[in-house]
Parts: sequence; structure tokens; C-alpha cells
Amino acid sequence: MNALLARLRWSIPLGAILALVLGGSLFTLQQAFAAPSAVQLNKLSSDPYTNSSSQHKTEVEPDTYSFGATIVTAFQAGRFSSGGGGSSNIGWATSSDQGNTWQHGFLAGTTVYAGGTYDRVSDPAVAYDAAHQVWLISSLGISNTHGNDVLVSRSINGGLTWSKPVVVAAGGPNDSFDKEWIVCDETASSPFYGHCYVEWDNTNLNGRILMSTSSNGGTAWGSPQSPQKQSFSALGGQPLVQPGGTVIVPIYGTDLSTNIDHIYAYTSTNGGTSWNNPVVVSIVTFHVQQATYRGGSLPSAEIDQAGKVYVVWADCRFETNCSAGDIVMSTSTDGVNWAAVQRIPIDAVGSGVDHFTAGIAVDKNTSGSQAHLALAFYYFANTNCTNSTCKLYAGFRLIGQRWCQLESKRAIGRADEACVACEHDQRLYDRGLYFQFDSGQPGVSRHSGGFRTAEGEAAGVYVHGCYERGRWFDQGR
Repeated sequence: MNALLARLRWSIPLGAILALVLGGSLFTLQQAFAAPSAVQLNKLSSDPYTNSSSQHKTEVEPDTYSFGATIVTAFQAGRFSSGGGGSSNIGWATSSDQGNTWQHGFLAGTTVYAGGTYDRVSDPAVAYDAAHQVWLISSLGISNTHGNDVLVSRSINGGLTWSKPVVVAAGGPNDSFDKEWIVCDETASSPFYGHCYVEWDNTNLNGRILMSTSSNGGTAWGSPQSPQKQSFSALGGQPLVQPGGTVIVPIYGTDLSTNIDHIYAYTSTNGGTSWNNPVVVSIVTFHVQQATYRGGSLPSAEIDQAGKVYVVWADCRFETNCSAGDIVMSTSTDGVNWAAVQRIPIDAVGSGVDHFTAGIAVDKNTSGSQAHLALAFYYFANTNCTNSTCKLYAGFRLIGQRWCQLESKRAIGRADEACVACEHDQRLYDRGLYFQFDSGQPGVSRHSGGFRTAEGEAAGVYVHGCYERGRWFDQGR
């Protein structure tokens, strides 16, 4: 909603205006050798609303998920600039043929602009319940008169039509629910196959973590549960499910005693009946930009075929005097024991390049030393730049057994330009992208994205490269 940054997950971004897809269809790895200038961005959706309280022709905060040949994306339409964020409604776009053709629309029964009762809606996330063959979009219904509600809209026909939302949890007048996220156990051999999990936090209760579980395709949800012994204010959890049914939730948090930021994680091994004590993944040392930029260090997490979890975030521990930010990573195979933090070598230590807002992708059909990963991030080329001199770039790297060269970079705009889909006075918030990645069928890269500069020029962002013998190589190999 209006916290640091929306979640970072799978399939590259929708920008501050439109939902887009590369070239009319999703390109294969072989097609990825095409020159970046040849990539064509096609519009999937545009904001149809006209209420005076929103910034229109804006679509932001996308989430995308794929299963088989179907891809579903959801996003905000008509972003509010004040009063806690949110939007006029949640839009969706669905492809049943790996991105060759698309249908799109907007959820019903959400806000007052869509036949519902909420003043605004926010934080869409997409999941698929393979056991019940149901697509789910979670969202946050925001009311000016009572607490926010956690919602789930269902589709039983492949994401082509959507029900009015089911209330997962109703917020009271003293609650402030934020940053919900959804995932389903889609492994047929799992003892909890068909369980779906929604995570969110209550900012009015010191960022208390809340979890709810459904075992019937999202038609009914259990009473909210919390992990034991939470001693931090939480934000931005991202639940992931291992093949054996263990749920692992990496999350950002601020220790309530020391006020020190950390990445934490907690688990459930009984299908969401209870949640175990959170553990510390790592302390977070974040470089604060001189330019006005909202967010940048919330974690992005994904899981490979074998159940190994990868978490990335922005951190300055490897730079002298925390002079700039790097993207760092930790991994775990059980959600309890985490590997030492490693710096991803995008630029040399001391280069003065400031990296932040990371997004990780993992090919769901690979694992271990053969895992295919991709990383997206923002950066300032000069860490000492200001609002009048900073240029915001998007960059990407592909990862196999080694980190590859930077695949692409693209300037988004300057910090002093008039922003699109602003949040209060945070000029660069929503003017770029909420990074996401999605990988479905073997050998298929799912990439969609775009943004509009203040001058109105459309531009795209993309990942390209090829995979060979367990490693990603750059285009020039």
C-alpha cells in the first residue's frame, strides 16, 4: 500500500502506466538474441477510470504468475497519490497460449468504482491452486471508515472471468492491514497439495504478521494465525512452498528493541495450522540515496524445483562507510539455516554505483548448481547524485553457475522530473517499475514491462541471454 515498496516477484514489470508484453508474444531463449532495439512492447491494459481522486492513465504494482500455458497478471489501475496509496481498481490480463494472445479486464465488487464498497484497493498478487484448478488474485480493500480487509478474487475458467472477492480477513477500526501476498502448494505429492496461504501485516499492532490458509480453492479461509515470538515490526513477507509442503516466508523487519533492520524468515510444516518462531536471515545495512526515492531494500524471494529459497535485497555492508548499495543474496534449503550473505558482483566494490530495488527470478524447472536465475535492479550510476542530477537506471543479470555480465541497462528518468503515479512527495516512487519475473515452461522466458518518462516517451525493459551447460551467457558470446 504506502509502505516502502511493493513486492518483487516474477515476470518483469508493468510500469507507471500500462501493462505491456514483449513483441506480442513471449520470446524464447533463441529469440532472446534479437537486438534490444527490435523488442516491441504491446499494450495489454490501460486505466479506464475517471474519478478525480486518482492519477489516471496509471497502472502500477503488477504481479504475474504462470502455470502451464496460462499467464495471469494483476495490477492497480488509477493510482491514488495521497491518503495511503491504493487505486481505483485492480486490473487483470490473462493469456492461455504462453503470451501470444491476451484478454483483459477489471475485478468486480472491489471499490465503489467497480460495484463494491471499498474506497480504494491495493497490493494485487496472483497464485494458482492446481489441486482445485482455480486462479486467485489477492488484494487489499481499503476503507475510509473502517480497517482494511484482505480479499481474494477467484477464477474457475482459466483466469478469463473473476468472482466478486471473498473476505479473507476483515480489519477492525483499530487495524491497518498492509502488504498481503498469496501462494498455493501446487506439488501433487505434497501432503498439503491444494493449500493456499495469504500473508499480511498489521501496522497498527507493531507490524504483526498474520497468515490465513484455505484448503478448498479459496472459497473459505481460516482464522488468522501468527508466528510465535515475533519481536520485530514486519513488512513485505513473501511466502514460498517447498515440494514437501513446508512453507517458508522471508520478510523484512525492524527489531522493536534495537530499531535495527533485518531480513527474517519463518516456516510452517503442518499446512498452516501453526507457524514457527522467526529466525534472522541477516542484518540489513541500507544506503540511503541523496535523491528522493521511496523504498529500495525490501527482499525479493523465489524457490527452485528442489525447494531451495533465494532471497535478495539491497545492502551496503561491502562498501566503505556504506557509501553505496550493492545487491546481496542468501539462500536456504529449510527456511531455518541460511547461507552467509554474498555480494552479487554487478559493479566493482568502490565503483560509486548505487544499486537498489532488487528482484530475483528462478526457473521452476531447475535446481541446485543447474538452477537458472535472473536478477533485476535499479541503480544510480553516481551514488552522490541529487534530485537535479540523478538518472534512474534499470539493469539485469542472468545467473547460472556463475554471475554473467550486465545484460541490459536503460535510463528511466531524472529525479527532478515530474513523476507519473507519485506517492506524496516521493518523486521516483512508481515512476519506474515494480520488478517481477515469471518462468513457466522449460526454455521459455516470460518478460513483460514498460514505463513512461515524464516527457511521455515509452520505453521497455527486458532480459536476454542464452543458457548453455549450466550457465547463462551474455548476448555477445
